[in-house]
Amino acid sequence: MPRADAKPDDVADLLGTLASLVVGSPRDTHPRGRVSIYCSVPLVGGALFLALYKWFQESGPVYLLPTGPVSSFLVISDPAAAKHVLRGYPAYGKGLVREVSEFLFGDGFAVSEGELWKGRRRAVVPALHKAYLDAMVRAVFAPCTRRLEAKLAAAAEAGTAVDIEACFSQLTLDIIGLSVFNYDYNALTTDSPVIQAVYTALKETEQRATDLLPIWKIPLLCLFSPRQRKAADAVAIIRNTTEELIAQCKAIVEAEQEFASLDTEYINAKDPCMLRFLLASRQEVTETQLRDDLLSMLVAGHETTASVLTWTLKLLVDHPDTMAKAQAEADAALGSDPDAALSMSTVMSGLPYIMRCVNESMRLYPHPPVLIRRAGEADTLPGGYSVPAGQDIIISVYNIHHSAAVWDDPEAFRPERFALDQPVPNESNTDFKYIPFSGGPRKCVGDQFALLEAVTALALLLRRFEFQLVPGQTIGLTTGATIHTTNGLYMTVRPRVAQGVAVAR
Repeated sequence: MPRADAKPDDVADLLGTLASLVVGSPRDTHPRGRVSIYCSVPLVGGALFLALYKWFQESGPVYLLPTGPVSSFLVISDPAAAKHVLRGYPAYGKGLVREVSEFLFGDGFAVSEGELWKGRRRAVVPALHKAYLDAMVRAVFAPCTRRLEAKLAAAAEAGTAVDIEACFSQLTLDIIGLSVFNYDYNALTTDSPVIQAVYTALKETEQRATDLLPIWKIPLLCLFSPRQRKAADAVAIIRNTTEELIAQCKAIVEAEQEFASLDTEYINAKDPCMLRFLLASRQEVTETQLRDDLLSMLVAGHETTASVLTWTLKLLVDHPDTMAKAQAEADAALGSDPDAALSMSTVMSGLPYIMRCVNESMRLYPHPPVLIRRAGEADTLPGGYSVPAGQDIIISVYNIHHSAAVWDDPEAFRPERFALDQPVPNESNTDFKYIPFSGGPRKCVGDQFALLEAVTALALLLRRFEFQLVPGQTIGLTTGATIHTTNGLYMTVRPRVAQGVAVAR
């Protein structure tokens, strides 16, 4: 394996647990590139994936990144190596991911391992069946998006700019609340503490992964750390809300003596939410385990899709010709009736170009931009790189998606690179060149849910409005599991005319 004998040249001042990965000049070489340590680059609070991309360009597709006297990450930016690791579960487990996020997800299927993970995944996946997804498009995705339409219409009439990133975060929280719990957060019209709590908790997981001084491992010290107290308060908000919703739904299901089978596409017509299905299936699972599973869906489902929508709309606004094609498709598929019903079939068959816009956006801005694994045993990657047991690994999805060795003109936004007459791109049909939902046994279970949600929302909004970036704003990048702007993404909105019929109400 390529080794880095050099130690960090300098370490930034440690204030609490806020730390910087500190690097100097390249000191070691190997056949496939350099293992490099660079000049003082703060990662906590910044955009780690951008630093990894810089070092990828200088060091090649596999390099070792020292993070302390005895710790390091093996950074992978090669599809074949990523495929090997992601398909290699359980030899490559969650490892550090579980350690840094257990405070949030507990034993939820997102981070659990072994037989516990297998059992929980077998229980959760059947809830995401076709009838459920179709019900979500009709009863949740479209109605919630029409709430956002009303908010944007009011802003257009008032002539005020909106932070579209915040709007999408509110929208997806409303959607995930109704889809998972049949609970209306009403985040688009009222301030919800859950949004900030989710962001705070996810940011904490990222910071823990790069902390040089892991105070979070010492419960007593956590009491004196403002950052740890803030994270604990955020998790309490999320967990308390989740537990209350489970208790309410459980009382209803037990009162109605409702039963479901995991082997069928069971759905309650009045309440098709995932929680109802899981409770009605009478699984032998503790309430804590159920809470952790659903909390995984709440956090991941809200955060990721909001980021997808944010960056897809930004890219469309930046490319007027592509925007025009997407709007024309929305007009043709949805017609002139602003209240026309949507279905899963309409989204999948009638909006292929908007789907490809989302796919291409997720190539340029993957969520999350990195995946972390740990080698449970010694191994050799494609290309001959040795991996010792216990080695922490970063699979840089961002690097793979932006690699000139993998993609033609990788920095360009070109939805046409994914042909409309071909299947929607995924890790299998691209041989792990495209992995926005990860891959292998631990692939995201909600990929179809997320794509349907994003395409539905975009189609409705593009059909009704014209969007323009507020000039002069600086759109910086940061991460909190997904890629965020540093200060919001402000746009002005105005009604548009589709097919000669004004669709603004």
